[in-house]
Amino acid sequence: MTGNSYFARKFHSLLGVIPLGLFIIEHAITNYTAFEGGPEGFEASVKFLNGLPLVWFLEIFGIFLPLLYHGIYGLYVAYQSNWNNSRFAYGRNWAFTLQRITGIITFIFLIWHIFDTRFQVAVGNLTHEQLGAHMHDIFTNPVTVVLYCIGVLSAVFHFSNGMWSFLVSWGITVGPRAQRISSYIWMAVFVLVSALFLLSLAAFTGSDFAETASSVTAFIPIG
Repeated sequence: MTGNSYFARKFHSLLGVIPLGLFIIEHAITNYTAFEGGPEGFEASVKFLNGLPLVWFLEIFGIFLPLLYHGIYGLYVAYQSNWNNSRFAYGRNWAFTLQRITGIITFIFLIWHIFDTRFQVAVGNLTHEQLGAHMHDIFTNPVTVVLYCIGVLSAVFHFSNGMWSFLVSWGITVGPRAQRISSYIWMAVFVLVSALFLLSLAAFTGSDFAETASSVTAFIPIG
């Protein structure tokens, strides 16, 4: 492996944790307020995020550019990978393969989702105040609900399993015992964060969001 490739992979790995990993956790918590507090609770969380200083700077340099690099370089890594599950059907080998597959699904899902929400606001087809009702309208189609569930679960798995790999590749979890404990922790994180997102998706299908054009964050809204 050349030096440039080594540092490119390390940078790709680091971006998956900071800022993208932090963002997905924050986003899961923010969207969960739609389930816990309804439109009013979600709107309060959104107003807090939109009130952050330099919100456009945070979007561009904390989300969009890292996401582009992580996604595009991740596609290259997936293309270069040696997928050999037919020869070595070990658990971590399957996790390696699923990491690549869910990365591809997540990247496609986010492009679709950003185009359907954030881009529409940017070009003036929607306002932030209309996005809550817009998401409810999207979820009136059962096929879209299924696709969103697949996209969200893929994103959370990619993050959780990626964190396990990050800790190994950066020499933080050394040895079988540490790696086994880490796998249990990130499995629990996968279940918890997935539950937060799925509950928020269920909330957006409810009648409350059909009646209330909620103010939605300028960050990439999952639901």
